[in-house]
Amino acid sequence: MTIRVVVLLTILMIDAHMVGMNIRLSLLTYLTSINQYLWGPPMLAGIALIGAYLMYGLRFMPLKKIGYAAGLLLRSRHADRRGKGDITPFNALMTALSGAVGSGNIVGVATAIHLGGPGALFYMWLVALIGMAISFTEATSAVNYRQQDSHRHSIGGPMYYIHAGMAKSTPVIGRFLSAVYAFLASISVLSIGNMVQINSIAAILSDDFGFQPILIGLVVMILVGAVILGGIKRIADFAGKLVPVMIIVYLFSGLMILAYHFDRLFPTLQLIVKEAFSLESAKGGAVGTGMVAAIRYGVARGIFSNEAGLGTTAIAHAAAKTNDPVRQGYIAMLSTFIDTIVVCSITGLVILVTQSHRSGETGAVLTGHAFSQVLPSGSIVVTVALAVFAFTTMVGYSYYGEKCIQYLVGDWVLVPYRLLWLLVIPLGAVFKLELVWSICETMMALMMIPNLIGLWFLGPEVFRMCRNYRH
Repeated sequence: MTIRVVVLLTILMIDAHMVGMNIRLSLLTYLTSINQYLWGPPMLAGIALIGAYLMYGLRFMPLKKIGYAAGLLLRSRHADRRGKGDITPFNALMTALSGAVGSGNIVGVATAIHLGGPGALFYMWLVALIGMAISFTEATSAVNYRQQDSHRHSIGGPMYYIHAGMAKSTPVIGRFLSAVYAFLASISVLSIGNMVQINSIAAILSDDFGFQPILIGLVVMILVGAVILGGIKRIADFAGKLVPVMIIVYLFSGLMILAYHFDRLFPTLQLIVKEAFSLESAKGGAVGTGMVAAIRYGVARGIFSNEAGLGTTAIAHAAAKTNDPVRQGYIAMLSTFIDTIVVCSITGLVILVTQSHRSGETGAVLTGHAFSQVLPSGSIVVTVALAVFAFTTMVGYSYYGEKCIQYLVGDWVLVPYRLLWLLVIPLGAVFKLELVWSICETMMALMMIPNLIGLWFLGPEVFRMCRNYRH
């Protein structure tokens, strides 16, 4: 009898496991087909059009004023005492970077190269350059239209500037799009800033040290809770201390590898440009798929990394203690530059100069393999960097999500949303990588649409503010 019971339970467990696998495969297939449409020519053309429109309207200022923006950042460590807001402009950027510099810089770049070839890195650079104009417009608008909640904390972001920016021309559409953005973003960040991040941490720690993913999820849940339950000031202080240090350590390690393979650097740059316009897939696919895949994954992973167009970093900048929206816009555009042009470039170039992209690996394992080709502890550097970057992203994104849901239903939801954020962490730790990334890509595309529409309407006002700005 006992044997029969054991056999029956075993069969039921196998059946349940098979059903679960079938559901995951069906969901993955469904999301893949949706993402091919969402990230197809219309979306890519829309992003390029909005970015080019804003860059032209700003008279290419983001490209010409990087040095000036860096100077503002160095002088912004202390808040303007007369300015409204809760945190210093410097800590606002560090909070934005804590959300932007995450698994996208390590896992995202690696998967972009694996799926789109070396040319994907070229399109990550391209989307970052026009993304600087988008980030400037988002942050300037966020500070300009920010409000105060019942606790007198400054709050702002796409849901506020879409509503206010479209109030004169199309008020009904503006209210609708702002609500749609807030709803989609409050859900989207659970995948983008939570599940993807903890999944990356769990994958690399499990691969390197054999830790159980669920255990990693529970530990990270406790650590994240210790930070986010203290609100934006604790988040900003945490990000302001940890993010700069980890970025410097990661960049220094990457530059050592590039110096070691300096003779391969110029040929690698040539390869990136060549593959960006190659009509033949590096994997031997149909003619034309090479360039399409490079654009598709380069743009998608680039946006995931630097967040230009998502509007999320603008939520952090809205809390900056400043009275000058344009000044904060200058500081904000540095986030896109640092995240993609600097950090992502280091990851991509290290993978390519070490020729690790031919290893067949992907994700964090590919980046760790590349770093370990030169540095004996290279995989350790990647593991620690990924864990810290992903952790800070989870902290930063929790704030974005709660501000969006607060816009919809009020202040009472803040604590319940933080608890929901923490409960999702162990779940993300045990999900499969492909499914997590597919969910992430779907949600990113959906929340970008109302934000990009809002930026189109806000463009002329931001252009005017920029022209009237006095250095």
